Amino acid sequence: MGALEFAGRLRGREKLVGYWVVLDAPVATERIARVGYDYVVLDGQHGLIGYQGLLTGLLAVDAGAALGSGSVGLVRVEANHPTPIGRALDAGAAGVIVPLVDSSEDVTRAVQAAKYPPAGVRSYGPMRSALRVGPVPAEADAATVVLAMIETPLGLKNVAEICATPGLDGVYVGPSDLGLSVGARFPGDPEVEGPFEEAVELIARTAQEAGVAAGIHTPDGQTAQRRLSQGYTFATVASDLTHLEAVAASHLDTARS
Repeated sequence: MGALEFAGRLRGREKLVGYWVVLDAPVATERIARVGYDYVVLDGQHGLIGYQGLLTGLLAVDAGAALGSGSVGLVRVEANHPTPIGRALDAGAAGVIVPLVDSSEDVTRAVQAAKYPPAGVRSYGPMRSALRVGPVPAEADAATVVLAMIETPLGLKNVAEICATPGLDGVYVGPSDLGLSVGARFPGDPEVEGPFEEAVELIARTAQEAGVAAGIHTPDGQTAQRRLSQGYTFATVASDLTHLEAVAASHLDTARS
C-alpha cells in the first residue's frame, strides 16, 4: 500500500490497524512491518529515536512492507513546528501525528508545515520522500496526512473546532495524557474511568460529524477491536518495548512455574 492509497483509506474512514515503535531497532521494525499492520508509527516525541533512527526506521518499514503487508510509516513528531514535521516527511513518512494540539490555530500551523506553498510553508527538499511520495508538491500534499492529537484539557474542550479545521485528516487520542486531563492521578486511573470514557466517546462522535478520521492508541488488540467498534476508524496497538517486556516476562513465568 502506497502513501496515496493509505491517505485515501484513512480519509475515507476505513478501519485501519497500526503498530507503535519506540525503539531505534530497524531490524525489529522491519519484522513488524511485514506482519500485516496498515501502518507503523515511529515515535519521535517520547520514543528512544533520534532523526537518524527515524530515517532508518522508515527505510525498515518500507523494506518490511515490500516483503509482506504493504504497511506505511508514520511519525509522531516531537513538536508542532515546521522543522520536525518537514524533516519527518522528507525522510519518507506518509504522514505525521502532531502532539499537544489545543486549538484550530494549532491545527492550521501543523497543516501548513506539512504542505507546500501555496497551501502551506513546507520547504522543498524531499531528499528521500521524492522517491515514493512526490516529487511534485501537489502530489506530495495529496499523499501525506496530518493527524492532531487530542490529549490536553484545551484540546478536549476545542475538539469540535479542531476537527473542523481545513486540511486536517484526522484526530488521534493519546490516552495517557487525556486521562491526566480529566483528573487521573496516573494513566489508567480507575477513579476517572467514567469521565475518560465520556471523553473518548465525544472525540469519536465529533470526528464522525466533521467527516475526519478518528484514531486512538490502545494497549492490545482486544482494546483496539473494542475502540474500532465504538466508532474509531483507526487504532494503534501497544509498542515494541512493552511487548518485548511482556513476552519475556510471560516466558519467564512459564519456565519457573
